[in-house]
Amino acid sequence: MNKSLSAEQRAHRLLRAMTLHDKIALVHGVRRKAYPFKGYAGYVPPNPRLRIPALRLADGRTGVGNGAKDVTLLPAPLAAAASWDTALMNAYGRVLGREEWEKGTNVFLGPTIDIARVPEWGRAFETYGEDPYLNAQMAVAEIRGVQSQGPIANANMYLTMNQETERFRANSVVDKRTLQEIYLPPFRAAIERGDVGTIMCAYVQTNGAYSCQNPRLLQGFLRSELAFQGWVLSDWGATHSTLAAARAGLDQEMPGGRYYGAPLEKAVEDGQVSMVVLNQHVLRILVTMFRHGLFDRRQQGNWQTNALSRSHDLFARKVAAQGTVLLKNKDNILPLSLGGSIAVVGADGGATPVVEGGGSSYVVPPYVVSPLEGIRRRAGKATHFRYTDGSNLAQAARIAGAVQTVIVFADAPESEGADRPNLDLPGDQDQLISAVAAANPNTVVVLNTGGAVLMPWLRQVRAVVEAWYPGQEDGNAIAGVLFGDVDPSGKLPLTFPPTEAEVPTATPQQWPGVNGRSIFSEKLEVGYRWYDARHIRPLFPFGYGLSYTSFRLSHLRIIPNQLRSSSEWASDPRSVVARLDVTNTGHRAGAEVVQAYVAQPAANGEPPRQLAAFAKVWLNPGETRLVKLNLNCRAFSYYDAATNHWISPPGQYRILIGTSSRDLPLESEILVEPRR
Repeated sequence: MNKSLSAEQRAHRLLRAMTLHDKIALVHGVRRKAYPFKGYAGYVPPNPRLRIPALRLADGRTGVGNGAKDVTLLPAPLAAAASWDTALMNAYGRVLGREEWEKGTNVFLGPTIDIARVPEWGRAFETYGEDPYLNAQMAVAEIRGVQSQGPIANANMYLTMNQETERFRANSVVDKRTLQEIYLPPFRAAIERGDVGTIMCAYVQTNGAYSCQNPRLLQGFLRSELAFQGWVLSDWGATHSTLAAARAGLDQEMPGGRYYGAPLEKAVEDGQVSMVVLNQHVLRILVTMFRHGLFDRRQQGNWQTNALSRSHDLFARKVAAQGTVLLKNKDNILPLSLGGSIAVVGADGGATPVVEGGGSSYVVPPYVVSPLEGIRRRAGKATHFRYTDGSNLAQAARIAGAVQTVIVFADAPESEGADRPNLDLPGDQDQLISAVAAANPNTVVVLNTGGAVLMPWLRQVRAVVEAWYPGQEDGNAIAGVLFGDVDPSGKLPLTFPPTEAEVPTATPQQWPGVNGRSIFSEKLEVGYRWYDARHIRPLFPFGYGLSYTSFRLSHLRIIPNQLRSSSEWASDPRSVVARLDVTNTGHRAGAEVVQAYVAQPAANGEPPRQLAAFAKVWLNPGETRLVKLNLNCRAFSYYDAATNHWISPPGQYRILIGTSSRDLPLESEILVEPRR
């Protein structure tokens, strides 16, 4: 076919040559028993007569999943997001995309860009956290990275997928304004700036209709409002009908053809689904395949290809270290000095640490460096080591009392298919930490978790480090942070609550729901917005993280300092620029994440402040650098459900700059004037 034609022209020419059977074969996958090989999560066979290549879909938000061998296990997406570094996230996507492509994948079933609304959500580790702006920035970076390597990315799970409990029937009851301001922004960004090729509709219902047959979600938001040109595929088993799904805008059923195989073919023949509708589904798939080069680029690799490389191993270590968050460091116990004696305590510090989440994200690691192995190697022979898995609390306390420093490793496993029952560390890990800290005040706690946990022992320990799920280079990465080879520069992408009762979704009506209905009654007050609105002090706030050095922010300037009110700011390309100086006032190199929040006039009905921009800056000791933050006009507006427009009423809007949602020392105002 003539490659000088546009993707749309090529797709229309091909469509004219397709029979009804050809079209039906493209809009659904086939069952695993029909695969001509092992591997992949989904498969659409090729059409040799029309030279349509096969679609090979694979899981793995942290690497190639579905049991693939010889692939890199990266840290969890939440760990990468904790770096607050879009360049790092883009590189993360490139590594994922490269290995997926080498393994023969041409549709990568990621990233997960949902908002982590529920702290106990079993898939929080797959996300970028609780804030729509942070999620949007990270989604664009990762999607661009993945698609630069060949595979088509898949933004999932659309739209209100925030729990695993009863996920196949849960009904998210959420108002229009909240959908627009909290849950749609990552998908909007993925489409408008990430050029994502596919979107996966979720298991859950939104306002009474299943995601994969929800006209408001698929036709209203995606096609009409966001002008999404790619194709929508279902989560595995999330299709519930033939007619309703086809008419609502589902383009492809996965993994098989229960509804989009013979039933859809018959529905078209009987006139229940028009050929126009079927052609739309087929064209969306074909156009996207042409745009992303699947017809023109030949993949050399397959499921048996060895995709490993030393550079990817080192990158996995870099991401794990950069995403590590230092939460407490009393009396600067960290970084550790060489020599002396150290006890490593906890099963997670031994041979079987929790380095990844479960479910469709699971990746077979080529190896895992345990914390004990990494720390022992880094500390060298001059340091005396003791280790216990902590199963015997009395023994652990005795060992702790006999050394200079204790490092306790604790974990909280997460997996697709089940939410965490609570925010406690499972088992007797809290008791273990308390017992060890009572025996030795020089106790450091390292957490390998997929989200927030409670810390009843916080005041007893000297330091706390959140390492998330750090992937295959766990031990090397954490050793680098603990001994100061790497400055901890990660920031929390979600809030750590003070108690189980003090979370935005604390009632059963909100989570897991009553009679299948999960009421989003917190509305806009998701995550830190809720704590701010209720003046509740979190255990650790959103955006928080310490460093081994110190920083000063100064000389804030806002340009321009006034805007004209507009009722059509959704497409306004303008931005407000915040300029400030950042100085490293400490004695070692490090990085700071500068964060900008906007506080709208109270009459607008918005949360007290919301993240609008951020930038990560690396500085040597004594160095000062000018940082520019671009705040899009959308940050000074809200969604008016009555008119279905983003509006910015006149008034004084405050811009707050700092290093977390609760540490905002610089402030300025911008005036939004009435329209003339």
